Amino acid sequence: MKHITTYQGKRVFVVGLAKSGLAAARLLYELGATVTVNDQKPYEENEAAQQLEQMGIRVICGGHPLELLDEPFDLLVKNPGIPYSTPIIAKAMEKGLPIVTEVELAYEICEAPFIGITGSNGKTTTTTLIYEMLKEAEKKPLIAGNIGTVACEVAQTAAADNWVVTELSSFQLMGIQTFRPHIAVLLNLFDAHLDYHGTKEAYAQAKGNLFKNQTESDYAVVNADDEWVRTLANLSNATKIWFSTTKPLECGAYLKDGVLYWNDEKVIHISDIALPGKHNLENILAAVSAAKLVGVENEAIVRVLTSFTGVKHRLQYVGTVNGRKFFNDSKATNILATQKALAAFAGQPIILLAGGLDRGNEFDDLIPYLRHVKAVVLFGQTAPKLERVAKEAGIETVYHVDNVEKAVPVAYELSDPSDIILLSPACASWDQYKTFEQRGDIFVNAVHMLK
Repeated sequence: MKHITTYQGKRVFVVGLAKSGLAAARLLYELGATVTVNDQKPYEENEAAQQLEQMGIRVICGGHPLELLDEPFDLLVKNPGIPYSTPIIAKAMEKGLPIVTEVELAYEICEAPFIGITGSNGKTTTTTLIYEMLKEAEKKPLIAGNIGTVACEVAQTAAADNWVVTELSSFQLMGIQTFRPHIAVLLNLFDAHLDYHGTKEAYAQAKGNLFKNQTESDYAVVNADDEWVRTLANLSNATKIWFSTTKPLECGAYLKDGVLYWNDEKVIHISDIALPGKHNLENILAAVSAAKLVGVENEAIVRVLTSFTGVKHRLQYVGTVNGRKFFNDSKATNILATQKALAAFAGQPIILLAGGLDRGNEFDDLIPYLRHVKAVVLFGQTAPKLERVAKEAGIETVYHVDNVEKAVPVAYELSDPSDIILLSPACASWDQYKTFEQRGDIFVNAVHMLK
């Protein structure tokens, strides 16, 4: 960890706790800042706030009083999930107060180079693949970011010979100033989080922040098949490394005649790859590109690709009960992710479990992918909208249930041996569950109860 003096004596306002806010407040306190923490959750229920107060950090809980910003703060560190439209954040912006997320702090103190991964879909799978490939090649990777491990905690333990492989959301990337990954990976860009960003253009700009501080000595690994990604990549000063599932490339990772190539070098036949789903080929190509830039040999890459079957909550195989195969895709929090999950089982009969937070969008884009779905079991705020598109897709069997736990036995009763029972909600979980992980864990437990 770099022992920087940037924050000594600075007045820093941390808004929003959870894991990232807690870690940021602790780090800033250790770096000599005068820290004030403000969180929505009442103090009596707020274990994180209580821990910080015991350290000597000032905490204000139970709301976001605007008068706090009458104090002369030098910096605001924001929990990524808090929208910039929130009154206290909007007022801070009006006052010209610099606003960052904890990823910025992680970069400032970290001795190791970063590999940053973002995109609308596939971030977690790609991040995990890169980590596993570097680990297999003994490149000393550490995994961090939106994947569940707070970046500024990981950065404190990283040495110069480590690589910090970091999953990054658009929310996190909006709050960077100097953050600069040596290798930046942008997978794809689709309509997502428009309730937060307002427009796709604003969402794209946030994702493009991944490149903004890179120089010619850095690398941008980018999807040649995605027009939005190509446009953002052209704004980068880094050396471009392209990947494509549709065409050969002079430089980069691509597919040709069923074989994955790096430049003109054969790496692996796609039939030998263990990770299911055509959509994962994009993630694999991106991961191979990043691994190759770090110096990972083919042998290590092949060992990972022939054994890695996926991450938890992303098309996770849960088990088979009386011939029915259950898959947990709770991380499918948007339409595109559910499209890809359904496409992964094309031609097989599916019972789909879906629904969740209503962000104001409709689900008509799912209709072409529902043709081989024999029944749907719906829950959450979006159940009526999903019922409409299911009926339009010709699905006659539609059930409404209270939650995911109750959806599992209903789906089982509707199914036959050899059917796929797939949780792929196409929605965020926050109407009923704290996280998509909680939703997925409840699904997995309910499947085990069937057994």
